[in-house]
Amino acid sequence: MSPEELERAPLPASDGSAAPAGGDLARLFDVTVELSVEVGRTRMTLGQALSLGPGSVVALNRSAREPVDLLVNGKQVARGEVVVIDDDFGLRITEVNELEDESDGDDGEAPAPAADAAA
Repeated sequence: MSPEELERAPLPASDGSAAPAGGDLARLFDVTVELSVEVGRTRMTLGQALSLGPGSVVALNRSAREPVDLLVNGKQVARGEVVVIDDDFGLRITEVNELEDESDGDDGEAPAPAADAAA
């Protein structure tokens, strides 16, 4: 079968026994994901990066007053403020992203602005 034929092959009929879309999420509760907090980013040359050492200070692209990003498996899902709990850092969530439609073709980039219909 050629790749074109595979792309056009019809799916087998369902007997209705499969879980509906968005079915029982309880099965996913034990799935482990990686959460990380991103304070900011910067760019530098390799030479600059290699010259970093103890005492070096790296300026980031985010103001200390701006919320930081909460990432789940590398995707931003919320923002918040860094807090200290005993001797550990934590995150107080201040905003949660709205769920995106997966059919958007999410490529990690911001969507292009809509064309002005009046123009």
